[in-house]
Amino acid sequence: MKLLKIIIIIFLALTIEIKADTEKEIINNLQKGGNLIFIRHAYAPGNGDPENFDINNCDTQRNLSQSGRLQSRKIGNFFKENDIPIKLVISSEWCRCKETALIAFKNYETENFLNSFYSAKFAKNRKMQMKKLKDYVKSWNGDKNLVLVTHFVVISEALNYAPSSGEIVIADKNFKKLNSIEINY
Repeated sequence: MKLLKIIIIIFLALTIEIKADTEKEIINNLQKGGNLIFIRHAYAPGNGDPENFDINNCDTQRNLSQSGRLQSRKIGNFFKENDIPIKLVISSEWCRCKETALIAFKNYETENFLNSFYSAKFAKNRKMQMKKLKDYVKSWNGDKNLVLVTHFVVISEALNYAPSSGEIVIADKNFKKLNSIEINY
C-alpha cells in the first residue's frame, strides 16, 4: 500500500510539471502572435435559443449567467497577465458572445460569419458563414493574434473540435487546432 501511495505521488508530481510546461509553451506561442484564437462564449445556461429569438433584443436570447461574467473576466485577465498581443477581437452578433467580448477585452467588432447556425432557423447559413470566415482569415495580416468570440457550432465546424463554454482554442491560419486552454467559471 505504501508503494502504491509513492507511485501515485510521483505520477501526480510529473503530470503537474508537464501541465505547467505545456501551458508555458502555449503562452509563448500566443505571445509570438499570428494565431487565430477562437473563444466559445462564456457560460450561458441552457441550450440553443428560445423560439422568439431576436438578434436585436438580448431579452429574447440565452445570456451569460453571473458565472459566465466571472469567466469572461478570467479570460480577459489571462490575456492581460500574459501580455498576449491582439490585433482585433471579433464577436458573433449574439448577445452572449458580445458580452463575453466586452467583459474580457472591452473593444470588439461584430461579424455575422461568427453567428450561430445551431437552430433550424439559421442552419441554412452554415456554408456561407464558413466561406466568409475562411475568406476573412485568408486576407488577415497575422502579425498579432486574431480573437474570434463565437459559438460551439462555428468552432466545431471550423476546427473539428468540441469546445467547452469559455474555452480558448488556438489555431493557425489553415484552421489547424494547435492547442486549447479551459477557463473555469
